[in-house]
This record gives sequence, C-alpha cells and structure tokens, in this order.
Amino acid sequence: MFTQRRTRSMGGAIFTTAALIYHQTVQNLRKTHRNAVLGLVLTMLQASIMIGAFFLMYVILGVRAAPLRGDFMLFIMSGIFLFMAFNQCLGAVSSAGKATSAMLKHGPMNTAISMCGAALAALYNNMLTALVLVGLYHTLWQPIQIEDWKASLGMLVFAWFAGGTVGLLLLSITSWLPEIGPMLSRIIRRVNMIASGKMFVANMMPTYMLNLFDWNPLFHLIDQNRGFVFINYTPHNSNLAYPFYFTLTMLMIGLMAEFVTRNALSLSWNAAR
Repeated sequence: MFTQRRTRSMGGAIFTTAALIYHQTVQNLRKTHRNAVLGLVLTMLQASIMIGAFFLMYVILGVRAAPLRGDFMLFIMSGIFLFMAFNQCLGAVSSAGKATSAMLKHGPMNTAISMCGAALAALYNNMLTALVLVGLYHTLWQPIQIEDWKASLGMLVFAWFAGGTVGLLLLSITSWLPEIGPMLSRIIRRVNMIASGKMFVANMMPTYMLNLFDWNPLFHLIDQNRGFVFINYTPHNSNLAYPFYFTLTMLMIGLMAEFVTRNALSLSWNAAR
C-alpha cells in the first residue's frame, strides 16, 4: 500500500494528470461553499454588486450614457468581466499551494496540478458568470448586440491567462517570503481597481492621463475588448502586442522561479518562522 504506482505509457500519464487536474478543479470550486451551485451564485452576486455599484456611481456623477456610442450597461460589463477574470485568477494561482505544503507531498500531486486546478476553477467561475449575466440582461432588460463576440470572449480568456502568469510569479515569491507574497497579491488587485482603466475610454483620455494607465496590460485588454464589443469604437491608444509580450515574459520568469523553488524546497523552511 506504500508503493507508488508508476504510469508506463505516455497516454496513461496524460490521462492521470488530466484526471488529477479535473479533481483539483472541482475541489477548488467547492471549497468556497459546500453547495457548488450556491458557490457559483455567490460569484455571480459579487459580479452583479460590482456592476450595480459602478452603475450607481455613474448615475451619481450625472453620467447616464456610455462614454462611447452604445449600451451603457454593456460598457460597464465589458470592463468588469475582464477585471474580475484577471484578479481572481491572480489570487487563485498565487494561493494555490506552496511547494512545501502538505498536500503536495502525496504521490502524483505537484505544483503544476495545483496551479492548473486553481486557474481552471477561476476561469469556469468567470466564464459562467459573464454568460449568465449577459444572457439575463439580454433577456430581461433589453436586447444587446456584440460586434465580435468570439474576439471578446478571447479577451476574457487572455485576461484570465495574464492574471495567472502574474499569480505564478507571486506563488514562487510566497514560498521564499510567506508574508510578502500575499501582501503583493493584495496590493496588485487593489491597484487594478483604478489602474485597469475599466471606467475610462482610452481614445478620450489626454496624454498625461494615458501615461498613468498604459503600463498596465489589463488596461490594453479592456480597451481592445471594447473595440470588439462596440461597432462604433476603434481603439487607437492600446494594442495587443504589449499584453502578449508582458504575459509571455511573466510566464517564463514564473516558470523559472517555480523550477528553482521546487528544486530548493525544504521542509525546514518554516521552522524558524
């Protein structure tokens, strides 16, 4: 019973890894609440509250129409869904489990499976939330028209993946500095409340203000997403090249940091803390 069964074929290894990722994803989906359906409803409620809060803020400020020609609520949702996908994947991956955690000491489990499970759970939650809320708004309030829904969905997945690469780097930092990693994760997510630019339209921002936001890849993704959502909007002050190279750079650095951390891990790391 103490022997570890080794897979003898590539197909078997792939199947075993996929099964482990699936079960880890389900575990991550259910850990927030015992009832999986209620857990998903709570995630949708969180997104609904954020959308409602931004809608009320715009109304209080006297803005009753979208800054660009199109549906006002769709303008808000096109930014918030990407913001939530980025932030939630970042938080899920950065807290997916350090290389020294007890669960990762069991046979086939490893950090890659733990991170994939956390990231896929975040993607499932955000994708389902976006589809349900947009569907309810289209059915119960007023019909909406999205110019290129496939590209818009691609931007949501892009934002999710970009957040995951940042979370990968923060996860490695957490293994070495348990207090610093979670603090950086919270800071990045709080800063993104404003720095993501989800409340602004890049084409209408002056240069001095644009310089405060264009360092953030999420700002570019949200602006590009609105170009796919609205037929009358063409982004001029953002691009997809910067988020792509940023994500690729963070992925490479994160993978190297995780490799070094995994090879240098020690169960006595936390002894002096």
